Amino acid sequence: MTRTTPPTTPPGPSTSASLTARQVWTGSRGLLIGLAVLLVAAVTIALVRSGAQRGQLDPRSAEPLGSLAVAELLADRGVDTRVVTTTDEAVAATGPDTTLLIAGPDLLGEAQQQRLRTATERSGGLTVLVAPGPSASALAPGVTVDLSPSIDRTLDPDCALPAAARAGNADTGGHRYRVTAPDARTCYPSDGLPTLVSLPSTAPDDRTTHPPNGTDGSNGTTGERSGDTVVIGAPDLLHNERLDEHGNASLALQLLGSRPHLVWYLPTLSDDALGAGDRSFTELVPSGWRWATLQLGIAMALVALWRARRLGPLVPERLPVAIRASETTEGRARLYRKANARDRASAALRSATRSRLAPLLGVPPALAHTPESLLPALSARTDRTGPTAPDLHTLLFGPPPGDDAALLTLADQLDALEREVRTS
Repeated sequence: MTRTTPPTTPPGPSTSASLTARQVWTGSRGLLIGLAVLLVAAVTIALVRSGAQRGQLDPRSAEPLGSLAVAELLADRGVDTRVVTTTDEAVAATGPDTTLLIAGPDLLGEAQQQRLRTATERSGGLTVLVAPGPSASALAPGVTVDLSPSIDRTLDPDCALPAAARAGNADTGGHRYRVTAPDARTCYPSDGLPTLVSLPSTAPDDRTTHPPNGTDGSNGTTGERSGDTVVIGAPDLLHNERLDEHGNASLALQLLGSRPHLVWYLPTLSDDALGAGDRSFTELVPSGWRWATLQLGIAMALVALWRARRLGPLVPERLPVAIRASETTEGRARLYRKANARDRASAALRSATRSRLAPLLGVPPALAHTPESLLPALSARTDRTGPTAPDLHTLLFGPPPGDDAALLTLADQLDALEREVRTS
């Protein structure tokens, strides 16, 4: 006896509402690829910049952006250079015969800036601020940075400051400053705003000697002295690669060589004695990363708007398979039973019964679910005088049944009521 296998019916297309892995990848691959490209670009730029800016403004570095060359030239002129990396060291090193150079003033917190300003005012020495941005007003009162930087890098002095007049044009183009401090001398203007500001000392000058060769702008005799604070709009003139261009070397030597001691302060994030404790997280993040994060957020918002689902009219479409109404009813009933949703099931049964009874009783469909309109018409068509006949109000508008047996009884009673109305 040969056993035959009944033919199998090929499965129809799936009607599941859940997305497959392929559909998820197809819908999100554009965004994921864009994020991957941005991440690779950010890492690449960070690696390139970290190599290019290694040792920037460090007097011990021979890199192109380092400042070893100017430190060597100052040493030949008898000026010793000392590098410090903390606020405590910088404050302790200030004095009347000391020039304090602050590289990267914007890395300092408010408490650090206030402490340095107090120390330099009392010391009588010279303070040189290299390209300060928002920190300019705290370290040099009366000087605020302008929002638009200089377009030109090399500028002419156009001032009477002796050091600038002897140096000639120099690479000071960077930040531009607005000056309200009295007796301030402004040099190297760009579109009317200076890129170098010298704030003279308010204390009397009791010294009668000056460093040789007139490095302080006094020609080695008593008289005019350099200001207590000098603000430079760009660090270019201190870089090894640009020191021999224009009047950069002359200007740098005159500004930094006016005292026998030079303290070169390189702020670092590891100086947490005063910096990290009073600075927020956003202040610790470099400004370039903040701008990049803002641009990335805007780009992601635009991509989200571009890829978001548009609201529009409903478009009917044919189902891939035909589903019988009885299957839909059974499926919904199983869901109600699984969730013990007897209230929803009874409400659906009563609402459907009322909707079918209203046309049979001559009640408008809009009033089919109001007891005042439906029950009087229903009482006139049915006989509810028996002791076992359920109350019409309870049957059609009553509370939900307490168990499954009561729900089945309710369904039978509603069905009997509808047959009675149809046959009456």
